[in-house]
Amino acid sequence: MSIFSRREFLKTTAGVAASGTLIGAAGCDKPTTGSQAASSAPAASSAPSVPGQWVPEKDATLRVLRWKRFVAGDEEGWTANTKKFTEKTGVQVRVDQEGWEDVRPKAAVAASVGSGPDIIISTFEDAHQYPDKLVDVSDVADYLGGKYGGWYESAEAYGKHAGKWVAIPMGSAGGKMVYRKSAMKAAGVDTFPKDLPGLLKLAQGLNKGKKPPGFALGHATGDANCWCHWLVWAHGGKLVDAKNNVVINSPETLAALEYGKEFYKTFIPGTLSWLDSNNNKAFLDGQIGLTLNGISIYYAAKNSTDPKVKEIAADIAHADMPIGPVGKPTELSLVFPMMIFKYSKYPNAAKAYLSFMMEKEQYVPWQKGAIGYVTQPLKAYESNPIWTEDPNHTAYRDCMQLLVPNGFAGEMGYASAGAMADFIMVDMVAEAVSGAKTPKEAVERAQKRAERYYKV
Repeated sequence: MSIFSRREFLKTTAGVAASGTLIGAAGCDKPTTGSQAASSAPAASSAPSVPGQWVPEKDATLRVLRWKRFVAGDEEGWTANTKKFTEKTGVQVRVDQEGWEDVRPKAAVAASVGSGPDIIISTFEDAHQYPDKLVDVSDVADYLGGKYGGWYESAEAYGKHAGKWVAIPMGSAGGKMVYRKSAMKAAGVDTFPKDLPGLLKLAQGLNKGKKPPGFALGHATGDANCWCHWLVWAHGGKLVDAKNNVVINSPETLAALEYGKEFYKTFIPGTLSWLDSNNNKAFLDGQIGLTLNGISIYYAAKNSTDPKVKEIAADIAHADMPIGPVGKPTELSLVFPMMIFKYSKYPNAAKAYLSFMMEKEQYVPWQKGAIGYVTQPLKAYESNPIWTEDPNHTAYRDCMQLLVPNGFAGEMGYASAGAMADFIMVDMVAEAVSGAKTPKEAVERAQKRAERYYKV
């Protein structure tokens, strides 16, 4: 069973050679049209010229596919670090960028046909869908973990399959509550609530104060998946149990949807079609006072040239997702696995690149430039000054520690990835809270849809 349709497959394969940026030996950006990088860079040295133990192959070139930026500092820092890698090794690197929704199917196509970018930086548990197609990067993971304080448990969950590392986690774009302090005060709430009754009370107050909440309920890879999974998990519901049996049809899930119905009543109209950028726009336009998002809204406000938008930055604050009846954090965050495919002619160069990009000299400035848009998977980077230089950054520091991996409470793999790519959890929540279906009908439909994946 495919996780995307035949039409999407054909569309994807037709466009798999997307335009990108070629980082040359001199460090200049050269636009390309999808052709392989020219080997005008000097041959790699016979000794490692970057930290670690990987000597790039002679005349190696690399293609990297990653997701498009949500904050400019991310892309700028990644490009600068890639140039540094080229200058040190002579390895030219071309970086292509696609939307989150496009990277995942393109990665699946590359794995299936055995051709494409050497490295793909995708989302969630993609590495667990086709681990046999990926280069074992345990040596890279062991090197980085040993040098930088070890990996968080969640990073290991996403990076390791059957005891070996098949991906190096870049980190996580965590979803946190983003709110207007003035709107919360006007709603009669002094501090951001830590439980669900308090959150509902705040949402109702915001709605009355003309700054309603707005949470994505369309097929938004990051925002919709993160808050909808949190909602169900917070009440004790889950798609599958520890043995991968589908158990979404449960009293706990129904309780989550009943709460969701009351919460949705406070939302601004239109959220059923929202994708990942819609809440950013609505928040910065002053239409909403509460949403779930990465730090990109704050980044955009701080760096805006529009005085009205820039003023919003001083009124923005961030908070952890409230705790539900289960009594512990149940946050889902968007994790980015960096995968090297076995068809690559230059696996050593690819390993050297991933290792180089995760080293302190590159990773810390890159995080700072993106004001922590991606939270580290390595414990040593908790001490990055970016997390304490601005209180609005601090909430995102612990995303990798707090997150619950996708597929909870079962294993990550084809089934969990397929269920997420099919937006089963999001659709169930959207149908129930909007009244398109009763909670019972929405849960029963989700149960049947999930069983299609988990019974294969």
